[in-house]
Amino acid sequence: MAGLGRRNIYKSPAQLRLMLAPGVLTAKALDAVRAEIRPGVTTIELDAIAEKVIRDGGGEPNFALVPGYHHTICASVNEDVVHGIPGPRVIEAGDIVSIDCGAQVEGWNGDSAITVVVPDASRPELVAERQRLSDVTEISLWHGVAALARASHLNEVGGAIEDFIDSEGTFGILEDYVGHGIGRSMHEAPTVFNYRVRDRGPAVKPGLCVAIEPMVTLGGIDTFVREDDWTIATSDGTAAAHWEHSVAVHAGGIWVTTAHDGGAAQLKPLGVTPVPIP
Repeated sequence: MAGLGRRNIYKSPAQLRLMLAPGVLTAKALDAVRAEIRPGVTTIELDAIAEKVIRDGGGEPNFALVPGYHHTICASVNEDVVHGIPGPRVIEAGDIVSIDCGAQVEGWNGDSAITVVVPDASRPELVAERQRLSDVTEISLWHGVAALARASHLNEVGGAIEDFIDSEGTFGILEDYVGHGIGRSMHEAPTVFNYRVRDRGPAVKPGLCVAIEPMVTLGGIDTFVREDDWTIATSDGTAAAHWEHSVAVHAGGIWVTTAHDGGAAQLKPLGVTPVPIP
C-alpha cells in the first residue's frame, strides 16, 4: 500500500507477544460475524456485531481509526472486492460476502478477512462457482503463509500465491491492492505482493510481522472506486473473494496471530507446523 514509509520492519520478541491479543480478538470478531451472515441481515448489523465483540474484549476497532472511515468492518458483496462500507444493504441468498476486520489492543494491531458464500438452493451452479473462488483464494493465502515459513525473502510469498491460483484455473489476482506489514499501525511497511515480482523484498527473519491478503476475481483484475470513495469493485462485474491473516515470524518459526490455532489445521497439509510465540 502507498505511504507505508521506510523504517525498521522487525519487532522484538516482547513486541511480537503484544501482537497476540489483538490477533485473537480479531478472530473472535470474525467468528461472530460469520455466524450471522444469512439472507435478510444488513451489512451494518454485521458491523455492530464485530464492534461489540472487539469492545467487550477490551480492544478498539482499528478500521475506525483510519481517517475518514467510521466502521469496524469492511463488507464487500459480489463484485465489490474490498473496502465496502457497511450500511443498509441486505444480504441475499447466493451472495459472496467478504468481511475485513481488525482490532487494536494496547496500541498493537490484528487484521484479517474472510469470505462467505450464502447458500441458495435455486442457483446451485452460481453458489458452487463462487464457493470455488473463495476456496481457491483461501488456500492460496495458506500457500503464501507456508512459503513465508520457508522463505529467505518476503516476495517468495507472492510467487507461491500466484502459482497456486494459476494451477487451479483462470482467475484474476488484483495487482493494485496488496498486503502489508502490521504492528503499532495496522498498515506498515513492507508491501506483501500476491503475485511474483522481480525484487526479492526484505529478508525473512525473526521480528517480521505481515498481513497476507490475496484478492481474487472470477474475471479481470481491473477495478474502479465507487462514488463512496472507498468501495473497490471489479470493472467487469465479476465476483471477488478476499482472505487475510496476520502472521509473525519469530526465532522458533511462524505463528498466525489471527488464527485461534496459529494456523495449524490449514498449514499441516502443506508440511508446516506453526510454533507459538514464546
